[in-house]
Amino acid sequence: MPVITLPDGSQRNFSGPVTVAAVAASIGTGLAKAALAGRLDGRLVDTSRLIEADAQLAIVTDKDAEGLEVIRHSTAHLLAYAVKELFPDAQVTIGPVIENGFYYDFAYKRPFTPEDLERIERHMAELAKRDIPVSREVMPREKAIEFFQSLGEYYKAELIEAIPVGEEVSLYREGDFVDLCRGPHVPSTGKLKAFKLMKVAGAYWRGDSKNEQLQRIYGTAWASKQELDAYLHMLEEAEKRDHRRLGKQLDLFHMQEEAPGLVFWHPHGWTVWQEIEQYMRAVYRDNGYQEVRCPQILDRTLWEKSGHWEHYKDNMFTTASENRDYAVKPMNCPGHVQIFNAGLRSYRDLPLRYGEFGSCHRNEPSGALHGVMRVRGFTQDDGHVFCTEDQIEAEVIAFNRLVLKVYRDFGFTEVAVKIALRPESRVGSDEVWDKAEEALRSGLRASGLEWVELPGEGAFYGPKIEFHIKDAIGRSWQCGTMQVDFSMPGRLGSEYVGEDNARHTPVMLHRAILGSLERFIGILIENHAGALPFWLSPVQAVVMSISEGQADYARSVAEKLREAGLRVECDLRSEKINYKIREHSMLKRPYLVVVGDKEKAAELVAVRARGNQDLGQMSPEALVERLLQEKCSRA
Repeated sequence: MPVITLPDGSQRNFSGPVTVAAVAASIGTGLAKAALAGRLDGRLVDTSRLIEADAQLAIVTDKDAEGLEVIRHSTAHLLAYAVKELFPDAQVTIGPVIENGFYYDFAYKRPFTPEDLERIERHMAELAKRDIPVSREVMPREKAIEFFQSLGEYYKAELIEAIPVGEEVSLYREGDFVDLCRGPHVPSTGKLKAFKLMKVAGAYWRGDSKNEQLQRIYGTAWASKQELDAYLHMLEEAEKRDHRRLGKQLDLFHMQEEAPGLVFWHPHGWTVWQEIEQYMRAVYRDNGYQEVRCPQILDRTLWEKSGHWEHYKDNMFTTASENRDYAVKPMNCPGHVQIFNAGLRSYRDLPLRYGEFGSCHRNEPSGALHGVMRVRGFTQDDGHVFCTEDQIEAEVIAFNRLVLKVYRDFGFTEVAVKIALRPESRVGSDEVWDKAEEALRSGLRASGLEWVELPGEGAFYGPKIEFHIKDAIGRSWQCGTMQVDFSMPGRLGSEYVGEDNARHTPVMLHRAILGSLERFIGILIENHAGALPFWLSPVQAVVMSISEGQADYARSVAEKLREAGLRVECDLRSEKINYKIREHSMLKRPYLVVVGDKEKAAELVAVRARGNQDLGQMSPEALVERLLQEKCSRA
């Protein structure tokens, strides 16, 4: 007689073994209809799973994150089912869930076309409408190999061959289609109501370029049509806001094949960069950081001591000279330790805060590069705090307050906080990691912030707080970090003299607010669709003459704005004024200042703000006052 304990603590008694679906039905018909899976003693299972002993159970629906994952996994199988019915000679390989959707890799004699994708998607909808039951089967390993070989599914047979001899294999059947899978899956295809196939791409079998190339069909799936439509709308908006297109349109930067993953900044783009860097430099200064600068190339022995050579070598660019091996720095921390070690430190010097706009290089795979968002050469607003254990919480609290203020100044008010916890490959004892992780939790609690924990996602040298900002179309970007490191200072010989006159190893806090400046500029461009806030705009105002007769007056107005510290262009071309206005509007200029004969005679200017707002006429002095006020407020 199993006793089932539900999430609210209530219990239900059953006279014999009972399925997850039956438990859901005992609670209510609505829940029975909505059930997609169950969380049985913490593990996701099918609704058909039989419960034979006392257990804790939660019914998973499409309201749960796990429910959405089950929907996406099941939709990947629905895709494979449709492909096999339409293209019987195709072989199915692997089809996992990914962020916002799924993919499935196929081996087929010719490339799939856009017309094929439309046909496959229509057939998926037909299969879903039939509400075909999805059932789990178990088969001995050897029999499963024979089964898939008999179907001509040699990739599946190869996957099963990697399973230890004597074990059983989990299969899922829907109609005539059978697939290898651990599950769980939805009870029937009718639960899959909102999906769309997105594109086809190439992929190597098992991700190895030495293997044969397959065709990867990507799709997205959601719990409802409304969520699907919202996601597709977001993708349309993201395409319009693509920083690579806008970077070219606004003449901010470019990238080229001769320097893969590296950025050529144009004058307007470098102006944006400098505004951000000078703002962050003031943040350093006002919050007790001393700015430093470290070498780009350091001897291999230092990277071995720090642990990077063991844990990060594949991501590092290396070089050699005079029989010595060197690495181009992928991060700044070992260099900052050398500055700390250069003198005798006292507990009175702590906390000691170093900041650097550190230029780093990482050997990212070419396929992972993406505009300025993912590059091989980048600059971090990097900082490291050397402190005692007793000072960690205060430093974390101060940083939490600071990072949220900076994001507000850049226009980001929705910030999610996460803690990335110890990974499998790491340095330091479990006791040290316990201490480091609890220090971060304590700082967040004291700051009144809520957070989500991410097991296994910390750096190899310590756990970290991650700050994720949400942009104008709802996307989340991880930017700031605060990491506690009890290991690197000791590995690199850092010491300070304590109040007891003994030598002690400091704690090292790694912190960044924007992260990579390149990536943050890309985020800003996409968040604002290229129309950067006034204080960041490379050109803040354009003064335009209607005809040649106002050229001198236009120059004098532009000069007054420049003298006030504003970034101004003067357009005196003999083009029609509407053409000029349209052109500069396309370039996202915040203010367009027009002078004609009337304005010249009255010593006024006609002003338009971005978004086609007609502000009427005003004196140049009043315009200067307005623009300076907007610049200072960072509105």
